[in-house]
Amino acid sequence: MKEDFLHYLWKFKKFQINNLKTTNGETLAVINSGQYLQLAGPDFFNAQLIIGGQKWAGNVEIHLKSSDWYIHHHELDAAYENVILHVVWENDTAIFRQNNAEIPSLELKNYIATTILDSYNYLIRPKSWIYCEKELASIPVFILKNWQERLYFERLERKSNPIFELTIATKSDWEAVLFCLLAKNFGLNTNGEIFFKIAQDIPFSVIRKESFEIQNLEALLFGTAGLLDAEKEDTYFSDLKLRYYYLRQKYKFTNDTVEPLQFFKHRPDNFPTIRLSQLANLYVKHRHLFSKIIAAQTIEMIYEIFDVAVSEYWQSHYQFDRESSKKKKTLTKSFIDLIIINTIIPLRFAYSKSLGKEIDENVLSILNKIAPETNAIIDKFFAYGITAENAFESQALLQLKNEYCNKNRCLECAIGMELLKT
Repeated sequence: MKEDFLHYLWKFKKFQINNLKTTNGETLAVINSGQYLQLAGPDFFNAQLIIGGQKWAGNVEIHLKSSDWYIHHHELDAAYENVILHVVWENDTAIFRQNNAEIPSLELKNYIATTILDSYNYLIRPKSWIYCEKELASIPVFILKNWQERLYFERLERKSNPIFELTIATKSDWEAVLFCLLAKNFGLNTNGEIFFKIAQDIPFSVIRKESFEIQNLEALLFGTAGLLDAEKEDTYFSDLKLRYYYLRQKYKFTNDTVEPLQFFKHRPDNFPTIRLSQLANLYVKHRHLFSKIIAAQTIEMIYEIFDVAVSEYWQSHYQFDRESSKKKKTLTKSFIDLIIINTIIPLRFAYSKSLGKEIDENVLSILNKIAPETNAIIDKFFAYGITAENAFESQALLQLKNEYCNKNRCLECAIGMELLKT
């Protein structure tokens, strides 16, 4: 048994609420079980109880054994001085405040129906992937859909945290924030962090000023990425290298050495050279890109914004000095979908939140028009009877698996709680 099960029992009063008695034989009535904080300090704040005919207001602490109070050194922590009840599964010792007054205890195992215990033990039985894998298909659609909506917004909240950190670093320059986020997205999983560092190293004021000429933007990006450090016979390479050192001296900015970019295991169209050229062309094509993205109300408008390709040199190259057959190399629909999922929607959510507004429902509806991601997690859910119809639902399932299933938070999950009822 885990302590979070006791939290669940107390929070939802899943025990015989009548005729409760403390371990010392005093009558106990629960008026309000308190606020479940999940922070440092007692587990439930501002509970209201009647113990031995006396009404109390204060905090409730929960442990598997009462002796855990001393194992966790609560007797030395002033935050636990106003605990009015110690709820335990097994009362193996009396506990006292610093003034030697005994804290009343409730031994919960005496008031739990065997059916709830059986349901709990069944829920946490050995698993091959997640605990509820065999029951997923039986969850009512209404519960699943409502839970997915909450999961997705939790995911948006989590994704917005680093965005707000960027606004601090950029002094609320949302165009600069967008540039960093897009760079990370263009780098994909392999080069994303390196692209992000490149975008941070180049002052966005420089990007603004030089976005009228593609060679200058490519020089800045390729040079900061360390792709211009070698010596090559290639004329375009030499031109970018000269431009890069001139621009660095002109704007007096320095950049830290970044890790080498990864080409290995990438399809040629995902080579960092191609993605950097596409990113540069995006900023040559669009002034005030952030404003355009905020104004876009349909997925078609977003697709139009990101209808960009590589510069002329990269149409016939994947790497410097190695010519290939000519290809326009535009951003694919599936790649733009990833940008929408991972950058545009989280950015618009964070921006709306910064203004004290809720995100526009039209923006979220865009996700319903995007096909769900294809990965091992989504495939597993499908195998157990849960199908993601669109990106909104697949993002919610990723949040479910990563933040609940992987962390065994079954008793905070709407699916787990539904299974406990049945």
